Amino acid sequence: MSFTYYIHPLVKQDYVEGYIWYEDKQRGLGKRFLQAIREKVEEIILHPEVFGSHGNKLYREAKVDHFPYLIVFKLNKRKREIYIVSVHHTSKNPRKKFRR
Repeated sequence: MSFTYYIHPLVKQDYVEGYIWYEDKQRGLGKRFLQAIREKVEEIILHPEVFGSHGNKLYREAKVDHFPYLIVFKLNKRKREIYIVSVHHTSKNPRKKFRR
């Protein structure tokens, strides 16, 4: 049984920046980036407990396939809810992935 999920309003800005950067590098690569984000979100929704926490026990992280990004989220097992707080590039300051 899947979980209900919510996305922080600023997360869109995170992945739109990635989309624009990849699309500028190679046409179609931005679309592949967005598809990889969607697939990982679907995986998180189905099996959120598979992903562990790194550094901050309140958050879990899922590595996006083929791209240097993490999807950072909180999990409420009791309510069966997931709250996605950021789509974070791995070369950025790791403390900023918990900024929301």
